[in-house]
Amino acid sequence: MSKRLAGKSVLITGASSGIGRAIARRFAAEGARLMLADLTMDVREGGTPTLELLRADGYEVDFIQIDVASEDDTIRAVQQTVARYGCLDVLVNDAAIGTGKRLTDTSLAEWDRTLAVNLTGVFLMSRAAVNQMLTQDIRNEARGRLVNISSQHGMIACPEDIAYGTSKSGVVYMTRQIAADYAKDHIICNAVAPGKIVTGKPGRAAEPRWMDYSTSRTPMPRLGRPDDVANTALFLASDEATFMTGENILVDGGWMAS
Repeated sequence: MSKRLAGKSVLITGASSGIGRAIARRFAAEGARLMLADLTMDVREGGTPTLELLRADGYEVDFIQIDVASEDDTIRAVQQTVARYGCLDVLVNDAAIGTGKRLTDTSLAEWDRTLAVNLTGVFLMSRAAVNQMLTQDIRNEARGRLVNISSQHGMIACPEDIAYGTSKSGVVYMTRQIAADYAKDHIICNAVAPGKIVTGKPGRAAEPRWMDYSTSRTPMPRLGRPDDVANTALFLASDEATFMTGENILVDGGWMAS
């Protein structure tokens, strides 16, 4: 059976940890040639760096250190991917941060940095990627694909994190706008909206009160795993998802349905 991303050139932001790391591993197993992009190679949940892990398994993979909030860095990431692999077939926008603070507790600096990474970063990466994809030939009905990692909290309130929720709602909108504007150019843009995903990262999301809250709100008898998101991203990155664009697919164990 042929691999679903065989030979495809894929750039993944936020690839060192959590969901981005799971996407990188899943895509590599399906034959993708990867450019991993992140601020650091450190794995927040612990373990061997993603680059080393994948290279040890014989996959074609490279790493570039970038800040997605930097216009120059985003252009450089796309250019380096094309220089290495000859084209850019898929961009996965995963890089994101949160403050874990309510409106009245959030400083302007915290607000600005969260939106710079989570929203402006998606804008800058997408703009650089689409500019490249527009120069490419159509293959299997697409010049290129964008897969944005949004959030269910781009659709409902994010408890005690106004900057994160606001930024993710912008990603949901941007996904639709890019899809509508560039469908005629055979550029496909969709998003995956995770619910509560247990990544193993330390921090606010792992606090018992939030774990208990998420468990009580999720109809499925478990919380999400990074691979749940990676599997959906794989579908959207593959040639199987050709006549769909502008979608925001929930991976939340039924949270929003209930």
